[in-house]
Amino acid sequence: METHRQGTAHLQSEGDASTMSDAKLSNPRSTSSWVRIPDGTKVRHRHEGQEGFIDGTTLLVIGPQRNPDGKTQYRLNVGTPARQLVAEDDLCILLDSKNLVIMGKQTEAYRRSVTERLHSVFADDRFIKPG
Repeated sequence: METHRQGTAHLQSEGDASTMSDAKLSNPRSTSSWVRIPDGTKVRHRHEGQEGFIDGTTLLVIGPQRNPDGKTQYRLNVGTPARQLVAEDDLCILLDSKNLVIMGKQTEAYRRSVTERLHSVFADDRFIKPG
């Protein structure tokens, strides 16, 4: 059984400092029903306020808080050479003026499909407008 602690944990990998925060365990899902937030999706850290794009996932060997697959955290590109590691529960998904997820270089039809898929698993309060 995985233990969840409160606070912020810091990871060091390949000389890059990355930060991850523990999240609330809301709506835990099994690995088979996990809907991954696609790469390129613009998100905001719920507690730290940083905005960036999902840039893949990183497999964790140790440490608290992981995505519903139990093995990974998202890499959040916040515009620096280092990527911040963040679990899904710590992310809000950013929407444009048409209430579609914001993604770099994707068609409106694809963004609409992604928006519908993510709305099927995330509560409405996880979708926000950039501020």
